Amino acid sequence: MTGISVRLKAFALGAAALAGAVSLVSVADAQVAPSEAEGRAYEGLHAAAWNNDLAAIGPLLAAGADPNARDSAGRTPLHVAAFQSHDEAVAALVAGGSDPNALENGVYDIITIAAVADDPELVRLAIELGGNPGNITSIYDGTALIAAAHLGHVEVVKVLIEAGAPLDHINNLGWTALIEAVVLGDGGPDHVATARALVEGGADKNIPDRGGQTPFELAEARGYAAMMDLLR
Repeated sequence: MTGISVRLKAFALGAAALAGAVSLVSVADAQVAPSEAEGRAYEGLHAAAWNNDLAAIGPLLAAGADPNARDSAGRTPLHVAAFQSHDEAVAALVAGGSDPNALENGVYDIITIAAVADDPELVRLAIELGGNPGNITSIYDGTALIAAAHLGHVEVVKVLIEAGAPLDHINNLGWTALIEAVVLGDGGPDHVATARALVEGGADKNIPDRGGQTPFELAEARGYAAMMDLLR
């Protein structure tokens, strides 16, 4: 194959992969946090979670409030507290019976919500409270680790790896966390550091996408030199 042919093939592969990636809804966009209007309209435990009202959570639970009640989007008070990054409310709700592994209608648990928010402290807390870092989340059958890798949230990725999150889970797009760090990243420092954490943590560099391309080949098609050096 001539040099020109090789370059054309790489360009075609990169363009096709990019088109596929662009057509996807991002993980961050797929999550639907409560709006300000919803927050103001909440009552009971949902309101306490929204406002981080610790003084109200205990009495409401003692009076029989359901710690796993759902709003119109399937969010429990715990999901609301996680979306608001209210760590104290998260801990109080789990202590009162909220399920740390519950999924809202968008198929997100509190760990993945925290991962998308780039909140490693809340990710760590959610795991300590019984959240499973291996939960299958999102409409893409992914994980919190895949979501964090997609977004280049390095510290979250490290917390999840340390907690034993599955490194090589393949979502319904045919992508691992490492592949997402390449194909949905920008090749910049955060995504390179994310890929490095995954590789050093034991992620398999040789798992290909559905087109048969390895993470290195995907990085090469995009001209991500630093990523190529890491994955070579």
